[in-house]
Amino acid sequence: MAEQHEPLDVAIVGGGICGVIALHYARQAGLKAHVFERQSGVGGLWRQLPPWQDIQIGTSDWALGDLAVESPFQPDILKNIEAWVRRFDLSDGISLDCPVHSVSPVDGAWKVVTPGRTVLARHLIAATGAHNRPRVPPVRRDSVTLREYHSSTLRDPSELKGRRVLVVGGGASAFDLLDLALEHGAQSLAWVHHGEVRWFTPARKPKHVVGSVREYGRMQMSGAKPHQINAGLDADLRGRYEKFGLQAILPRAPVDLQRQQLVPGRPRMVAQFDAIRRVQASVEAIVGDTVMLSDGSSLEADLVLWGTGYEVDLSYFDDADLAAVRTVEDLNERCGGLCLSRRHPNLYFPAVGLDGVGTATWLYAIAMRSLMAHIRGDARLDNESVGHRLNHFDIVRYLAPRDPVNFPEATWMAEYRALAQTPDGQPFPIP
Repeated sequence: MAEQHEPLDVAIVGGGICGVIALHYARQAGLKAHVFERQSGVGGLWRQLPPWQDIQIGTSDWALGDLAVESPFQPDILKNIEAWVRRFDLSDGISLDCPVHSVSPVDGAWKVVTPGRTVLARHLIAATGAHNRPRVPPVRRDSVTLREYHSSTLRDPSELKGRRVLVVGGGASAFDLLDLALEHGAQSLAWVHHGEVRWFTPARKPKHVVGSVREYGRMQMSGAKPHQINAGLDADLRGRYEKFGLQAILPRAPVDLQRQQLVPGRPRMVAQFDAIRRVQASVEAIVGDTVMLSDGSSLEADLVLWGTGYEVDLSYFDDADLAAVRTVEDLNERCGGLCLSRRHPNLYFPAVGLDGVGTATWLYAIAMRSLMAHIRGDARLDNESVGHRLNHFDIVRYLAPRDPVNFPEATWMAEYRALAQTPDGQPFPIP
């Protein structure tokens, strides 16, 4: 196995949207960087998802500058990530079909072992994200005759037509699957969720319309405090739940966007809520075509759709503690600052703290620009835990005092107040 003797400044594991953006800003900062991607192309999870999967926000919120997005669905989101590579001539800095077998600290650097070579890097960005491994509960299965799909593996929704469908989960993926089953004419639809359902915005408009974050950003940059925004949003959402007859799934705790992710509602799920048989329980076993539940009841089904989310996969780390991490919450406890590992110098986890309310591309661009300034020595990202999510323009207020190069003291506030007024439907500029 060939050794690379001249160290990289930055090794980036993962060629999803964050890894590609990180490579762009590393090069812009004059750093020698390289991306290692196990798949045959960039895109990360978006390369694997079914075509019906879409973003939680509008296309103009996802797009930056001249990197257009034609639709909110998977094929066009993948094309947008690929467009970053072309737009900034990044392909020579990306190794495809190149899984990372192991990562370990060696003499103040990071050793990255791939099938073809071993690379040393002064800094390591673990850009493999928070959605790596589909999570399906390990329930007992006996002579199963029904079909099971995770939300990431249901390729052909027409399979749902005329079928008895059971959706499991209480978050965004489950909402998608409920809407999909209604759209494609399921014969019957049951919904099983353990614990409370996540907050969402009930509406009868498409979620890429309901999911716009522009007004939220304007409130942030006009000086509204998080508790004020939460209070106003909480009152609005409670009114919406009552209007649409959804009080049965109203969360008990008030809205807190610094600790919760708010997703848009799904129009069919909202309009046809009474057609969904809902059971608050967990799945304990599947026997034949019968799903046994923790409350002692059972449901017969032709298909079980798991909307149970994903696990973090850091199994490529030699460090057993990191390799065992399964959730973003667990990973967050190991990080301080924006994404800095507390235990390991020069190790960064960009998935931490940014999975809340905002636009993925813009948040990653702002974050990676400042991270590269930190690596270069022009910014100082401290290792203290933020303690909450950095939503949308919160990241600007957090980074400004720590990154004076990219946020000049005399001008940054006016610049981002103006940016917050960007008209709906118009992309933000590339930072």
